[in-house]
Amino acid sequence: MTLIATLATAPKPDADRPASPYADLTPPMTPVQALAESNRCLFCFDAPCIRACPTGIDIPAFIRSLATGNLKGAATTILAENIMGGTCGRVCPTETLCEQSCVRNRAEDRPVAIGRLQRHATDRLIAKDSEGEPAHPFARAAATGKRVAVVGAGPAGLSCAHRLATLGHEVTVFEAKAKSGGLNEYGLAPYKMADDFAQREVAFILGVGGIAVEHGRRLGAGLSLDGLRADFDAVFLGVGLGANNRLGIPGEERAGVEDATAFIERVRQAPPDRPPAVGRSVVVIGGGNTAVDAAIQAKRLGAEDVTLVYRRGRAQMGATPWEQELAQTEGVVLKTFAAPKEIGNASITFERTRLADGTLAGTGETFTLRADMVLKAVGQTLSADPLSGLEIAGGKIAVDAAYRTTLAKVWAGGDCVATGEDLTVQSVQDGKLAALSIHSHLTA
Repeated sequence: MTLIATLATAPKPDADRPASPYADLTPPMTPVQALAESNRCLFCFDAPCIRACPTGIDIPAFIRSLATGNLKGAATTILAENIMGGTCGRVCPTETLCEQSCVRNRAEDRPVAIGRLQRHATDRLIAKDSEGEPAHPFARAAATGKRVAVVGAGPAGLSCAHRLATLGHEVTVFEAKAKSGGLNEYGLAPYKMADDFAQREVAFILGVGGIAVEHGRRLGAGLSLDGLRADFDAVFLGVGLGANNRLGIPGEERAGVEDATAFIERVRQAPPDRPPAVGRSVVVIGGGNTAVDAAIQAKRLGAEDVTLVYRRGRAQMGATPWEQELAQTEGVVLKTFAAPKEIGNASITFERTRLADGTLAGTGETFTLRADMVLKAVGQTLSADPLSGLEIAGGKIAVDAAYRTTLAKVWAGGDCVATGEDLTVQSVQDGKLAALSIHSHLTA
């Protein structure tokens, strides 16, 4: 039996499974629910939820707008600071950011549902804009005559491009893939980004005007930093982390072993009525949100057994406790303190581990799990080959406080720099602040 011999076809709906493996994890709020929830907000002065938001959204202000029926005002407050507020309302780890800081936690042990309220406001504005109504809340400033190149149409790149366009600059975005959106389009599990929302959000962002996108343009393949610096007044790099880490164990090259990011991309790009097949017994290696996304999505696609294995303990996992609990609720088994040693035919062997004075060590004891599909989610690294001339520090592009790299006329932000956690909301903030830095430079 080979590793992929028992791939399961897409399941039929039953009582224990969503009607579609692409079903939305959390349905949107109804207007009545949104009104009731917004009235739970205390509209704090110097609100801690604002300080906890990486993009600095005035959360009490947008919730007050919702409470008074002003949906466009609420959405505009959000999008003025976070142009991808719709995505962040779906995938942001609010349980460790704004909602963790909500003062309602002290009195009721339940915060205001800030993320869902944010989605409620932004979804309606974006839906109206897609219907051709004059809903776009931003307009471009007078043309400056300056041209900026943005490499990467992910959250950082699109955020930067949008802010530059509103400031009057002409922006050309170069994107390697066939669609814009970056990880929002290719890297987030469908249950988090249902109904093609990533593309609807991209269309909304580009609707401000002044932004041209060229797909199939990868840095290093006919597109060089030197060329961009010569042709444009400034360059922003939002290239993300394109290379996946390897396990470095025997059997890693077997059929049926795949990077979790590639698996999620395949699922996201497949027609919803023809989802890809998955193994009956799936093992996911890793402890971050990507590992959880892949595990849950494999379960929703019909895998009978899905086990997520992490080499350290649950306290050290990159996935939040909420994400860990979600995985278990969805039927995923979590195993910790186990490191992969070898992948065989329809199985994978692990060595049990332990922490000794903070250092991970093997115990010598092993166990084997059945696996006809293995998904690797052990982190990503920067593809540094096309970035010649830039200083790389700690595996990321070195930038100063204004997001300037060590090359003149070149800025960078998002997952490819070390400004915070690798989150969509942080990437949006990086792009926004880099755009303001570029604007200051170009108009000095």
